[in-house]
Amino acid sequence: MNSLVLVGISLFLFAGGYHFYGRYLEKIWDVSKERKTPAFEKEDGVDYIPAKNWIILFGHHFSSIAGAGPILGPVITCILWGWLPAALWIIFGSIFFGGVHDFSSLILSLRYGGNSVGEVAETIIGKRSRILFSLFLILSLILVVAVFAAVTANTLVAEPQIIIPTFGLIFVAFIFGFLVYRLKFNYIFATAGALILIFFLFILGNRFPISFGEGDAVKLWILILLLYSFVASVVPVNLLLQPRDYLSAFILFIGLIFGYLGLFTSRPAVNAPSLISFSAGKNGTLWPMMFVMIACGAISGFHSLVSSGTTSKQIASEKDAKKIAYGGMLTEGVLAILALLCVGAGLRWNNSIPSISYPLLMEKGNWIGTFATGYSQVTSKLMKPEVGKMIAIVMINAFVLTTLDTATRITRYISSELFGDAFKIKIFKNRYFSTFFVIVMAAYLAFGNWQKIWPVFGASNQLVAAIALFVAGFFLLNKGRGAFTALLPSLFMFLTSTAALFYQSLTFFKEKNYLLFIVSILLIILAIFFIFEGVKRFRKK
Repeated sequence: MNSLVLVGISLFLFAGGYHFYGRYLEKIWDVSKERKTPAFEKEDGVDYIPAKNWIILFGHHFSSIAGAGPILGPVITCILWGWLPAALWIIFGSIFFGGVHDFSSLILSLRYGGNSVGEVAETIIGKRSRILFSLFLILSLILVVAVFAAVTANTLVAEPQIIIPTFGLIFVAFIFGFLVYRLKFNYIFATAGALILIFFLFILGNRFPISFGEGDAVKLWILILLLYSFVASVVPVNLLLQPRDYLSAFILFIGLIFGYLGLFTSRPAVNAPSLISFSAGKNGTLWPMMFVMIACGAISGFHSLVSSGTTSKQIASEKDAKKIAYGGMLTEGVLAILALLCVGAGLRWNNSIPSISYPLLMEKGNWIGTFATGYSQVTSKLMKPEVGKMIAIVMINAFVLTTLDTATRITRYISSELFGDAFKIKIFKNRYFSTFFVIVMAAYLAFGNWQKIWPVFGASNQLVAAIALFVAGFFLLNKGRGAFTALLPSLFMFLTSTAALFYQSLTFFKEKNYLLFIVSILLIILAIFFIFEGVKRFRKK
């Protein structure tokens, strides 16, 4: 099959979903531009600051939610189960699951003063649920900060040419934020100037790669990245985090545009099988494991934390929620389809040319290199393969770094809400201390054996999505309108995440990995407890 057939079908369905289903969601959530947002009601010059316009906030939101998931998930699942089930889940999952999840989390947070979905859970379901959920979120987010710091550090050591553009972008973003928000400079001219500087940073990075060797260099970069995350978490959001993510979004969209232009010019046939098998051996069965692995490409619990964490504190109008949250998720679906076609059509399924053989490249376990090679093949009629590879790697690194700094700030928010507000530990209300707490815990994992607990993150992340949808569904149930839009996806994600955790727990027990076995069982108990608490609360009402 020609890859353009899948491109055409997916883009048509994404556009239809945005126009029709997105409009329906606005209706049942009673979205109104007249309702004042927390960015104005609680404006404090640090966290609650209205974005200059929705485009800048979209850049922050999209860069933060994307992470590595929409690329990593399709690259791995395509070779295990085939491109067809992956494509179907990406398309329909984004429209009816992920988009609803992100949009609902944002609106829910706006209705509760910009608080996180964990805080909102207490009002809707109960205090015990809120405490357990918030603790679970904090532990998950600390793991995300640790892992993304380690992954980014390894990428910087492996690809020294991206160091100058990666860190140069931070300074460009700070200048952009200062010009636009403090000096009231025209944001269009500021954007143009910033993009020109970023272009020259890429040239400098290619000509002057910075290398500190390996081994200790990774630890040094982890330390630098965590220090940067500390700064990004405490300074006013519109001076660094928001503009850096906004400018990063341009890098991501440039990569996205070149990728699809490459598909239109090269028109490659899909080489990978449409369906390989329902079972992928030790990797598990198509359900539930594929639905967990694709994650951000269709639905991800982390998105609810971004929507209710940083985005809800900056959005200027409820009317922008559909464009930012629902539109952001569908855009991520567009990216996931591109990643799927880069490996499924850009690479060979056979081993006739080893350097572009999908199975051989994945045997090395280097999914970044596999995607970059596929991207370079798809865009080969537009640019040299080495340039295509660099763009692909910079795209991934930009995703990971934006998720790292946003995750740090969100963990500070939730730590402050739980320990500062609920447990009355006043020192956690200090943003410097709460951020320091997050960084120290993340550093402990990043410099230690984070790999030991990372395997359960995929299922636990989808459990967060199920709980966020559950909270949104109960809110709508109380209002008497459209609760099925959240409760049905919530039920499916509960079943999927608990089934994945159960499957993994059996595997961990057989391997005598008792730590992960216990963690998996505890997460299953958490899921059951949350459903029980929600149903009990609803019956009381």
